[in-house]
Amino acid sequence: MSQPDETLFGTDAAAAEGSEFGRHSTGILPGHVLKRLIRARREIVAVEEIDEAQLQPASLDLRLGPVAWRVRASFLPGPNATVEDKLHNVFMHAIDLTDGAVLETGCVYVVPLIERVEFSARVSGIANPKSSTGRIDVFTRLITDRAQAFDRIEPGYRGPLFAEISPRTFPVLVRKNSRLNQLRVRHGNPQFTDTQLKRLHAETPLVDGDADIDNGLGLSIDLKGEGGGRIGWRAKRHTGLIDVDRRDYLPPEAYWDPIAAQASGAIILDPDEFYILASREAVAIPPDYAAEMVPFNPLVGEFRVHYAGFFDPGFGYEAGRPPSARAVLEVRSREVPFILEHGQTIGRLVFERLTDPPTEVYGAGLGSNYQRQGLKLSKHFRLP
Repeated sequence: MSQPDETLFGTDAAAAEGSEFGRHSTGILPGHVLKRLIRARREIVAVEEIDEAQLQPASLDLRLGPVAWRVRASFLPGPNATVEDKLHNVFMHAIDLTDGAVLETGCVYVVPLIERVEFSARVSGIANPKSSTGRIDVFTRLITDRAQAFDRIEPGYRGPLFAEISPRTFPVLVRKNSRLNQLRVRHGNPQFTDTQLKRLHAETPLVDGDADIDNGLGLSIDLKGEGGGRIGWRAKRHTGLIDVDRRDYLPPEAYWDPIAAQASGAIILDPDEFYILASREAVAIPPDYAAEMVPFNPLVGEFRVHYAGFFDPGFGYEAGRPPSARAVLEVRSREVPFILEHGQTIGRLVFERLTDPPTEVYGAGLGSNYQRQGLKLSKHFRLP
């Protein structure tokens, strides 16, 4: 196993001060603390050296390994089995990813990841697709041995990690080291109440305008746009493939139909079609916090919002300025046509404190793709 590069994972300020996780003993671990888990504690390891580019302000990008297993159906191992134990019942064939391979729509693949974890008793993990993965409708979930839920790594888990991948709309070209999902690491299990959220919003506005705080911060849909122009995109079927590792190279019109605002301020979602829409509110995530989008109560509508529901510290945040970035929403109706109306609540942001402010936050300094975004497609598409 390759040893970490000490020039990359060298001593940082918090370690020099003797603090294990930062200012707080519980919360999401920022990038510089993740470095320490890799370098000193060895709680995140890999068969190949972890690259600094994988480290985000409060998460670690995970890399695909050299092989994908085509399977008949999605599965969870359950408490008494490993992923490979279950593969015997669903395995179809193996695909070599070393030089790249196409993953077809409607198929399910399981890919062992290059990273694995050796978590101690109070350290756990939460995974989600990267923003660019969700925006091209690639359904990606993390699996561990003996897992009873997707995208969760239980405290004290020691073992391999796997990605379940299912392209829903576009075929995708992936290869070894492609990064489709990301891992957040938490120490302890802190709670963040609505009372605390209201106090935080009073100190640092989290949205422009009034804040709807009730089991998280409510976000609503923008279906009027600026001047009645484009309010979204609807994915085309039977398109060319998307190379997940290339940027700014695809013409949007070959993959998407633009959606113009209607006088009614409403849109009908067709079943099993994929839409890119935006929140009415601009959002700001303060540097000490991260947030996760959770879908709105399914009892109020049969639609799914936001595969990639993680908002990094600093998203839309500029000190002394109002919130500057809108949440881009990946929307899919389920089994029946469904009408969305302008201003309808479509999800809630649940906030969590970091154990320590990150040394760098989401934004231009990190080359972040979606800072100050409005309605924006994934990084693979040229600006229209």
